[in-house]
Amino acid sequence: MMDNKPEACSVCFNDYDDNRLRPRNLPCGHTFCSQCIDNAIKNGQLPCPSCRSQHTATAATQFPISYAVEALVRKLKNIQLTTEEVVPAKPYEGPARGISKTLRSLVQEQKNIISSLITSCEEVLSQLGEYRGQLGDWKTHHLQLQDKLYALVEQNKSAMKLLELEDTSVVDMTTQGEEGKTQLQVMVGNLDTVNTLQEVDTTIDTAHECKMKVEDWLRKCQEIFPDVKTVHTSVKVQETIREALEMMTTETSATADPVHLGDTASSIMNKVQEITREIPQKHLTRLVEAGRVVAVQEDQDGRRSARITLQDGLLYLHPLLRQPMPAHAHTLQESEVVGVLESSCTLAFLDLGWAGSTRGRVTIRLTPDTPLARQFVLLCTGQRGHTYRNTKLLQVMAKGQPGEYVEGGDYESNDGKGGAPLLSDLQGQYRRSAWAGAVWAMGGQEGPRCAQFVITTRDCQGDYQWSWVFGDVVSGLDVVRAAVNHSDITEVTVVDCGVVLPL
Repeated sequence: MMDNKPEACSVCFNDYDDNRLRPRNLPCGHTFCSQCIDNAIKNGQLPCPSCRSQHTATAATQFPISYAVEALVRKLKNIQLTTEEVVPAKPYEGPARGISKTLRSLVQEQKNIISSLITSCEEVLSQLGEYRGQLGDWKTHHLQLQDKLYALVEQNKSAMKLLELEDTSVVDMTTQGEEGKTQLQVMVGNLDTVNTLQEVDTTIDTAHECKMKVEDWLRKCQEIFPDVKTVHTSVKVQETIREALEMMTTETSATADPVHLGDTASSIMNKVQEITREIPQKHLTRLVEAGRVVAVQEDQDGRRSARITLQDGLLYLHPLLRQPMPAHAHTLQESEVVGVLESSCTLAFLDLGWAGSTRGRVTIRLTPDTPLARQFVLLCTGQRGHTYRNTKLLQVMAKGQPGEYVEGGDYESNDGKGGAPLLSDLQGQYRRSAWAGAVWAMGGQEGPRCAQFVITTRDCQGDYQWSWVFGDVVSGLDVVRAAVNHSDITEVTVVDCGVVLPL
């Protein structure tokens, strides 16, 4: 056990450093050096050396550096250095005789100033150490990218060689074909000028031989062209390089525009973060439009991912599903993406469809700081494993009358008998509403069906109001009304769902 040596990797027993032995955190919470992580990766999978949890990985650099461990290592080294160099202090003998209280106060003031400067030095040294760690990580990323670019260049060269060989073969066969065609044309002329039986026999024999050569040439052309390997390699390499170029920003200048770094008292890493936030918006937009930005969540059952899409200038987060990851995907942690949404005013959406097609999107503004609204977000994003996706609308009440509403959201049995709460306590301060578009809980604040939702499609009359309202439809109420008028409401399904991310 290496618990008594937190500064060392528990696999290779070597002390962490700022190069190949940098400490990195795995999603399961264990920390190992970069070298041991790289050595443990096999076929895109990394089993944790401690708990054996499986992680998808291609290189150690995709896991975050454990700056906390690095700071601990530096602290332990400083403590060791201090212990080795310490000199027994002389007993305090009190202030020297003859120094007045004023001078002693001045001395104490200088000591306080110096102590404060020492503390400031330690803080900045710690920041410099963290910044150097970040610089080292970036250098490693650049080297990896450089290796990948070199690999692309080599693939491109190999594809070019195949194309050159194919082109040479085409030129040779073209020459043979032209010669055969010329000979056939000559034979046609000769057959027109024969006069004797001997000339006929000789010319026909020669024509037959020429015809056999041309037919053999035609057969070879059909057999050898195109060369499947050459064409396939060329197309795939072109596609790969084109994708890589599309991922690059249009700004190729090495000189960045000036960035205002705010208060000069900000820490070094805060300034670094401020600079890195200045990533061109167009680049991010292209990534999202290409479907290469996804939110991920890992648990004991594996990884789930959620699409992030861009529509009409808004970012939409779709529910977590067990699905293949897109090629060259950029991943974000689901908890970081939606963590701030559960307790704030949030826009959620339901895509309704029937008769084999999606008919429209219903956008709902949720009431902030209410448990029912937070539960609705959980079921729109699938963070707890359950989601409204593929659930059907259940029934329409008071159809065609004031107060008409439609029920849905039985994520358990999809027949109106399920929909148990995901949160243990749904008690809260809820609004009442009599207006169309109100979204409220079928089972109120308690009961076995309180995860089911209700959308009112017609205003109520008189003083009647619906209770437990936690949201309002802000767009797409016409889609809900069209669903209500469908011949069979149970044929209407929630094709997709999710939340709107703040830009």
